[in-house]
Amino acid sequence: MLQVCPNGSRTEGVPTSPDEIAAAVRAAVDVGAEDVHLHPKDAGGADTMEPFHVAETVTAVRTETPGVRVGVTTGAWTAADPAARAALVRSWTVLPDHASVNFHEEGAELVAEALFERGVAIEAGIFSGTGAAERFLAWPHAHHVLRILAEVTDPDPETATGTAKELLHDLGTRLSRPILLHGEDGGAWPVLRLAVRLNLDVRIGLEDTLDLPDGSPAADNAALVQTARALIPVS
Repeated sequence: MLQVCPNGSRTEGVPTSPDEIAAAVRAAVDVGAEDVHLHPKDAGGADTMEPFHVAETVTAVRTETPGVRVGVTTGAWTAADPAARAALVRSWTVLPDHASVNFHEEGAELVAEALFERGVAIEAGIFSGTGAAERFLAWPHAHHVLRILAEVTDPDPETATGTAKELLHDLGTRLSRPILLHGEDGGAWPVLRLAVRLNLDVRIGLEDTLDLPDGSPAADNAALVQTARALIPVS
């Protein structure tokens, strides 16, 4: 499965308004993206979980790409207090199909439980270099998540794949949940190639990298997705 992540926490050079995000996702889906992980933005371009902005953005994307599953962030930078993030989830008026929960963040379980209550599937974000894997695996509901989002935060193209293998080792194989493996910045393409070799789900987009594999700037999310699609064998 190839997921597009069109903006992330970036504020420049990425789509930020609902219409911009929807258009970017439409273009990415047209060249092979099958799922979406996005960050709704407020008027200033900052990430937000506020119900108005989540509803506006998710609705815009669904209008452009009906049938494509749409996910959003619940990262701690949107609201420092995990209880506040859980309350925001409970206040959403339009529900995404899934949402990421970063298990190295304080109160991750509170946010995850709120998502379960609302019927929103969970991408369990497990960052390399943290204790998230152990914490997640000890969580009683780990086997109920939609997928594990294995996030390699090592941006060095020389070492990112090694870091990715360590992360996968920490996660082990006892959970029968799909794993989406991805890197960031200089590590994005090496990790994507590793994920393809291991037959894992992958993602790409301007959240993860601004560049194509040759180091040249990507024109947009669609260019990144098209390049990634070409690296994935046709089943």
